[in-house]
Amino acid sequence: MKVFKLITTGLGTGYSSIAPGTIGSALGIVMYFIVNFIFASFELQFWSVLILNLLFILVLLFAGVFSINQVHKIWEHDSQKIVIDEIVGVGFAILAIPFSWQYYLLAFVLFRFFDIAKPLFIRRIDSRKGSWSVMFDDVLAGVYSNVVLQLVVYHNVL
Repeated sequence: MKVFKLITTGLGTGYSSIAPGTIGSALGIVMYFIVNFIFASFELQFWSVLILNLLFILVLLFAGVFSINQVHKIWEHDSQKIVIDEIVGVGFAILAIPFSWQYYLLAFVLFRFFDIAKPLFIRRIDSRKGSWSVMFDDVLAGVYSNVVLQLVVYHNVL
């Protein structure tokens, strides 16, 4: 059970007494920044980086859903301690975005906005029970964030 708690709490960040979802999201951004910094040092092609990022996110997604399912046996549904969903969600927010701290910071802000405001079907998914619904409201918040970021990148706003 310790491994499942470690995964679902984002290495313990979910235990934060102040804004655990925000702390977990920040951990996710830092994780993806480090991973993509490493990828950049190998001078990989765009498609290679995209596939590697997607694989990393999918591993976290499936490990997260499985772990959420396990901790739901002892914690209430979608406990504030569960932040792996935020970590996966911000992964979708930065997917196929140029490697730049400005874009990562904007991804973080947009993701937190969509995750907290829960517009356009996010609230409906969030209201359902089950391990997948815990994950997919944040995945959708990440996708919405990514769409906005793609527009920012396309129009060279930053």
